[in-house]
Amino acid sequence: MNALTAELIGTALLILFGNGVVANVVLARTKGADSGWIVISAGWGIGVFIGAFCAADFSGAHLNPAVTVAMVIASKLTMSEAIGYILAQFLGAILGAALVYCFYREHFKATDNADAKLACFCTSPAIRNLPQAFFCEVVGTFALILPIFLMAVPSLIQGAEPVESDPRLGLGALGLLPVGMLVFGIGLSLGGTTGYAINPARDLGPRLVHALLPMKEKRDSDWSYAWVPVVGPLVGGALAAGVYLIIMG
Repeated sequence: MNALTAELIGTALLILFGNGVVANVVLARTKGADSGWIVISAGWGIGVFIGAFCAADFSGAHLNPAVTVAMVIASKLTMSEAIGYILAQFLGAILGAALVYCFYREHFKATDNADAKLACFCTSPAIRNLPQAFFCEVVGTFALILPIFLMAVPSLIQGAEPVESDPRLGLGALGLLPVGMLVFGIGLSLGGTTGYAINPARDLGPRLVHALLPMKEKRDSDWSYAWVPVVGPLVGGALAAGVYLIIMG
């Protein structure tokens, strides 16, 4: 399996489990209805672990354009490689969102709450203050990517030189579990303001699916907010890469 296929499959699995747990909690008449934020946070953490575990040996398991952009800034990936990664991530996110809809189709039909339906695809702020939401997405993504970089490169801490154009984060299978726990922790601690997109593909790809689906009693896809979970994570990832380069000397 090549790297781009791995990114597509890994991101699709991430969205299937991540948006799937949201659908299980917020849609009507599911077995998990109203089970709460901790279930959603846990589901996303597990989804990240599963998607990353499947893709890691082939692509380094970015599954997130913010991670890919940070890797470019840190000189671990070329721009031409990054474009392919990001396209694969968006396609994977679209595929995963479509699968969630097909899986929970009867429950979408049984749900009258249009906001709940939208939440199964993309994020929205709990309090609609876009500059504050942007700040939260920047900080949340920074808190994701800087720890990933520091967990992924123990050899660099010992003074080794960074590897140019290497798409692999070097976490290994065991190291992916802390990444899943990190996402779980971000959801618990920092997710209450915006729903912690912290991943442009995770939000924009499924938002497009929501906009295109012929779903009954559907609201608009909130395009006036859509830039926040795209630009915010990219800025947060870039800042994390910059701090990483500074502290690594």
